[in-house]
Amino acid sequence: MRKPLILALVAMSWFFPAWADDPALPLSELAKPGRVLMLRHARAPGFGDPPNFVIGDCSTQRNLDASGRAQARQLGTRLRAVGLTNARVFSSQWCRALETARLLDLGPVESMPALNSFFARPDDRDKNLDALRSFLATLPIDGRPVILVTHQVVVNAFTEATPPAGGGSVFQINGTQTPGWVGVIPIQAREGS
Repeated sequence: MRKPLILALVAMSWFFPAWADDPALPLSELAKPGRVLMLRHARAPGFGDPPNFVIGDCSTQRNLDASGRAQARQLGTRLRAVGLTNARVFSSQWCRALETARLLDLGPVESMPALNSFFARPDDRDKNLDALRSFLATLPIDGRPVILVTHQVVVNAFTEATPPAGGGSVFQINGTQTPGWVGVIPIQAREGS
């Protein structure tokens, strides 16, 4: 009886390494100039996408459920509460990412193919990451904050801090294709966040 539970926990630790050990930042860190939040979309039940997946057709995709929509709204409320009202918001073309970005309610959302998942599309990995790195290199060091709503595999390409749904990593723009990693944001509200 205990053996399956232990195996499940070991497997989970492989898929979600060390999130709790990564430096958690107060959300107010995002309001500083030149900050980028690379955010994994909010909760969407399931894993990957159905075989009939089509960009732009949400009926063929894995989408946010009610708890995912509430999670995105809550994060948006928390970000506005710390003064993040002038961010530029970009999103993957996947419906769950676009919906997360819109529910944050931090401004207009622009879709960006470079943020698309390459989980089931390994041939897109290098093309997407090259485009995203080029975009990051063009951002001003002292510019307004940027929020990138994307997928776990994209965030993992920049840091080993595997984000849970609705979690993400904060970076400091530095004029290069590899912005400096600052830490992670907590997905649950806590003192000072």
